[in-house]
Amino acid sequence: MNIGNSSVVSFHYTLRDEDGAEIESSRDGDPSVYLHGANNIIRGLERAMEGRTAGDSFSVEVDPIDGYGPRNPAAFQRVSVKHILQRGKLKKGQVVSINTEQGARTVVITKVGRHMVDVDTNHPLAGRTLNFEVDIADVRAASPEEVAHGHAHGPGGHQH
Repeated sequence: MNIGNSSVVSFHYTLRDEDGAEIESSRDGDPSVYLHGANNIIRGLERAMEGRTAGDSFSVEVDPIDGYGPRNPAAFQRVSVKHILQRGKLKKGQVVSINTEQGARTVVITKVGRHMVDVDTNHPLAGRTLNFEVDIADVRAASPEEVAHGHAHGPGGHQH
């Protein structure tokens, strides 16, 4: 089965930055699972998956515009430490989650004070060229429930 809209795709990946340094990998655990065509993964990676089949392996370079977007130099704000979800000593450069009205959001701490922290609200990978090495493990048709919910269910997907 070729990957297209309403396909559930299981895949392993290694993500490297523009210098070749590994950022993350799924290879030591379960594969990532997503519903193709539902904007569940970044646009550049989803486009590279289109038409491929289980067993395919490939590499793709994703520019910032098709990844996590360009960096916004104005995306900084000061927040109370009580909104930070992690506990323990905070430090500059640390990636943390904060509570917002729209739910948890990943930010990078740029300055730590006693009661307040300055954070960069850009995604940590914004503005970066991303290099993926992908191995497609499985492709199947999505169930009507998965299509209606807009994501894959079961192992590696969302549970209900």
